[in-house]
Amino acid sequence: MILAAAASSASHLLPLSLPATDSHSVPWTVLFVLTLLTLLPAIVLSMTPMVRLLVVFHFLRQALGTQTAPSNQVLMGLALLMSWFLMQPVLHQVDQQAVEPFRLGQIDGWEAIKRGVEPPRLYMLRYAKEQDLAIFTSAAALPRPARPEDLPLRVVAPAYMLSELKAGFEIGAILFLPFLLIDMIIASITTSVGMFQLPPVVISTPLKILLFVMANGWNLLAGSLLKSF
Repeated sequence: MILAAAASSASHLLPLSLPATDSHSVPWTVLFVLTLLTLLPAIVLSMTPMVRLLVVFHFLRQALGTQTAPSNQVLMGLALLMSWFLMQPVLHQVDQQAVEPFRLGQIDGWEAIKRGVEPPRLYMLRYAKEQDLAIFTSAAALPRPARPEDLPLRVVAPAYMLSELKAGFEIGAILFLPFLLIDMIIASITTSVGMFQLPPVVISTPLKILLFVMANGWNLLAGSLLKSF
């Protein structure tokens, strides 16, 4: 799914860049697109909401006890589509500030990159926690900035990933609690009636799935995750 998105992005960017007036810009455009294709999976996983979404989805699967259902590919696809939906305003800003001027030949490639990273940097800065930013600012031996907006991308990106991992684990822990309560109740009941030959998880798993489906769990989870951004 990520490779398909990368191919789609490349096919979108390449025609936009070819009409440049300078004939030497074509090899640079090809180099830029190939570099983008190589780095795109890492960019998607580190600079979008995909980190938080994948963590929450895997916590949900463990809480339900379904092991491999939904599969990793399904969860990855859902997280990718939701990330694309959430990142639409940022992508629009990148297109207006960097891609469109570069296509028209108003700016060169380096200037397009500088302009293009600004909207994602400001987006990540919005969700990066102060303590995470402080860790990487100190590790980079940078002076304390007058405002968070002055921090470079090499500080904001890893701080954003740490903050998203923490947020994902917090949501996953809260999501895990009601299913854990069902497991405890079923284990207590089966033990009290002397049903030792049947593992409690065999009974609790279908009950948890039934409860999740009856509560329209996927809809509630998706809505809550979208509102968290």
